[in-house]
Parts: sequence; C-alpha cells; structure tokens
Amino acid sequence: MYRIKQVPLAIAIAIASLVTLLTISGFLGTAANSQPAQPTSEITTTQGIDLGRSFRELGIEGSIVVYDQNKNQFYEHNAPRNSTAFFPASTFKIFNALVALETGVIRDEVTVLTWDGIQRNIAAWNRDTNLRQGFKDSTVWFYQILARKIGHERMQKFINQVGYGNRQIGTSEQIDRFWLDGPLKITPKQEIEFLQRLYRNDLPFSQRSLDLVKDIMVREQTPDYVLRGKTGWTDSTTPENGWFVGYLEQNKNVYFFATNMDMRNDNDGVNRIEITRRSLKAIGLL
Repeated sequence: MYRIKQVPLAIAIAIASLVTLLTISGFLGTAANSQPAQPTSEITTTQGIDLGRSFRELGIEGSIVVYDQNKNQFYEHNAPRNSTAFFPASTFKIFNALVALETGVIRDEVTVLTWDGIQRNIAAWNRDTNLRQGFKDSTVWFYQILARKIGHERMQKFINQVGYGNRQIGTSEQIDRFWLDGPLKITPKQEIEFLQRLYRNDLPFSQRSLDLVKDIMVREQTPDYVLRGKTGWTDSTTPENGWFVGYLEQNKNVYFFATNMDMRNDNDGVNRIEITRRSLKAIGLL
C-alpha cells in the first residue's frame, strides 16, 4: 500500500499561487470550460420574431431570410429552404444587366430594343422597351436578347468570377434559358451574399455599371427609406417557383432579403411582395 506523504505548507502555498496565476492568465480557462467563447462577430439567427406568420396567414409554402448588416444577424423562416438551390428566374436580370452594360452589349439603361412582334401572355412585354423598363416589367425577351449578344463564353467568365450560384449555365444553346429552367441554380442565402457584394461594389464590374443597375432596382423611395429589389417566377418546375430579392436602406442600416415560395395561383405574384413587406414590418421596418 502506498502512503501519501504530507506536503510541506510552504510548497502547498506556492502550488496554490501558481494555479491561481495560470487561471487568471487564461492557461487553464479551456480546461475549466471546454466550450471556447464565441467571437462577437459571429452571425446569429434571431428566433424571437415569427417570420412564418405571414406564410401561414396567406396559406403559402416558402421561406424568407433577412440579413441585418449593422447587427450582423439573420432573421429567417424555413431555414432548410433558405439553403436549397432554385432556378433564379428573373432575379438573374440583376446579373444579366451588369454584364450587358459592362460588355457594351447595351449602352445604357434607356437604349431601346425593338419588339419582335410576337404576342406574349403579358401585355407589357408586347412593345419596344429598354433596360430600365424591361427590368420593371420583367420582360423576358429583352434580357434573352442581351444574353445572346453577350454570348456563352463571356457570360460563363463573369459567372465564374462572381461565383454566382452553382456557376452552371449549360451549353451555348441554353444561353437564353439557363436562368429560367436550368442548369443555373442559387439558394436564398446565396442571393443575399450576391446582393451584399453588389451593395459594397465588390463585384468585377465598373462603378458606372454598378450604379446604373442599383438605380434601376429602386422600387420605392421615400424620405425614410429606399427599397431595391427584383421579382422572379419560373413555370418550369412543379410547383412553380417565385422570388423577391433585394435590400432595404433605412435608419442608417441595410437589410438584405430573399423570399422564395411555391407559386400556385396568379395572386402569388403579389403575395411574394406582400410577404416580404410583412416580414420587414415584423422586424420593425418600413
């Protein structure tokens, strides 16, 4: 049997003092607490605000994610869907317009392209139009012409440089459809990342191109806020899929948002925007 020898008092005091010193210095902090402190800059998700309420009230299946830049914080409903990739549909007009301006395919936001005379199911599309009006009306044929003029090689180059979505635009034959029915896909959170870079001018485009596109994105402007955004709707999936993405500048802050939802009837075109507005109001905005 081993016998424990008594430690002299002086040595015991010295050991105790050393342990105290090491603990204060932080050397023993990890042993005392196996979970290191989280950095204050880590993005958090606020659970106290119910962004699902408007979806339930309107009977809609979908998701929304809002990023508060100053607080470095996400507010969201249906987190798994916010990390699921969908066809970008007409939200891609933001990117398409940037590339068209940058490459000189179109000179500015007021240069008019002539309507081809083909009757389409949206009356606003059946006329000559320009980049600004075509963005507002979401005129598909106008932006398809831009994509064909840009060409597959240049479009793929910019997609790769930006890292947009899954970066897949298919073959040259798909140059005017890849954002409508694939293979290009993007998640709502990737939309947020792209919009953040657009806001910061952190994209491989000239300041002129960035400023023009930001300007045509303005949907509402009041003394209190500016709301920029773009809708999207693809009918190549079952159920059909809709978007509303953009950002709100208010109270010396920026709030980036991406709403994605199943589109089951004509009213859902309005509901994309309504759900977004209700969600922003739930956060205390607008």
